Amino acid sequence: MADYKTVARPYAQAVFEVAQENDALDELSTSLAAAKALLEDGQIVAFLAAPTLSDDERLAFLQGLFADAVGEGSVFGGADKHGTNFLRLLLENDRVPALAEIADQFEALKAKIENAVDAVITSAAPLSEARQKEMVESLKARLGRDIRVTTEIDENLIGGAVIRAGDVVIDGSLRARLEGLANALTK
Repeated sequence: MADYKTVARPYAQAVFEVAQENDALDELSTSLAAAKALLEDGQIVAFLAAPTLSDDERLAFLQGLFADAVGEGSVFGGADKHGTNFLRLLLENDRVPALAEIADQFEALKAKIENAVDAVITSAAPLSEARQKEMVESLKARLGRDIRVTTEIDENLIGGAVIRAGDVVIDGSLRARLEGLANALTK
């Protein structure tokens, strides 16, 4: 898959500013997350690339798809002029494949003004509520921001956890410790 980070940046910034001006950050966040999920498998993007479709047909297809996925509250469902203009702009510039990265960058901008960070805690086994809360509080103290956490299980870690919060990665996994010990012994 192509790297759309640079392409997505101005779109994410523009849509963020419009959403902020219209007090619609949460609505747009929900709509972008749904759009990202729908476009993830690539089949819809491939369909939209068909040369037989006009931009109006592509727009109508996307609006119907997003309205069905999110419901009447979808910014991209056709009722919101800003959402319609945004989709039209993406279609005209062949930037629909960048929508997932636009969604990610939008969320980063939103988190920044909310003084929050999304953290992913990957562990070898499910974490207890108490342990998860303890980790979140430690992260909050370390980063000075609110933490929105999701958890994942990766049995390859053997034990411990890996925490990713923004640019910070804390690898407290048993696997990393064993690899470090192996490297130290081979020197």
